[in-house]
Parts: sequence; structure tokens; C-alpha cells
Amino acid sequence: MPIVRKAWQALCALLLAGIVLVPLVQVVMRDLFSAPLVGAEEFTRFLLVCLVFASYPLVVSHGENIRMGEFHDAMTGRFKRLLDGIIFLGAAFSSGFVAYATFTTIFDNLNNATPTLKIPFWVFLGSTAVGFFVACLQHLLRLRRRCRQEPLDHRPEVS
Repeated sequence: MPIVRKAWQALCALLLAGIVLVPLVQVVMRDLFSAPLVGAEEFTRFLLVCLVFASYPLVVSHGENIRMGEFHDAMTGRFKRLLDGIIFLGAAFSSGFVAYATFTTIFDNLNNATPTLKIPFWVFLGSTAVGFFVACLQHLLRLRRRCRQEPLDHRPEVS
């Protein structure tokens, strides 16, 4: 799994670099050469959507979701495990539902595309569907780890 995580992180880093570079190139081309890139704004929006939803499973796998950490850390024992189970199941269900809804939306709109660049709708929303599906799996893995009383977080090594 570490190679998959590293590849996923590299993909997210490339998407982030694209979000920075596309507008930069657009500004340079427009202001220095009077030749703006057609569709740069749409492509930047596409990269942003991809980055947000592709990085969501990484957030889940590292346990960095928004939560009330102090309140959670103050709990102990059975109640904490029960609450964790409810949270993980609810999050897995929610992520799975969004993935399902996105997949059905994609299949209902297979012939549609974005207006300027004509990016197919399934490509545009594909990162949403895949991101939420993988996040659902991550929530279920965290639930399994919690049930087995294994450590939940995979903190990256800092050097």
C-alpha cells in the first residue's frame, strides 16, 4: 500500500502544480505576448475539482478530518470506541452515497461536456466519484482498525 499512497500523493502534487502553473502561464501569455490561453480558467477549475476530491482519501487515511480533537481525546473506553464506530460508519455511508450519486450522475450525462474545452463530463466528475469511493474504503479500513484496536493514524515521517 505505501506505493499506492505515494503515487496518489504524487498525483495530488501534480494537480497542485497545475493549479499554480496554468494561471501563471495564462498571465504571462496574456500580458507579455497578448495571446491569452483559451480555456485556462476552465482548465484551472477542472484541476481544482480534481485536487480537492483526489486528496480527500489522503486526508481520511491520515485521520486529518475536521473533528473536535480535544473532546474526542478526553473520552475513554467503551464510549470512545462506540462513538468512533458510529462516526466511521456514518462517514463511510456518506462517502459511499456521494460516490454512488456521482457515478449515477456521470452515467446519466455521458454525452455532455464542458463548454469551452469540451472536457467530457465523466472526466470532469470522475475524480469526485473515485475520491469519495476511495474515501469510503478508507473510512471502512479505519473502522476495522478501531475494532481490532490497532493504531488509526499513519503519520508521515518528518525528517
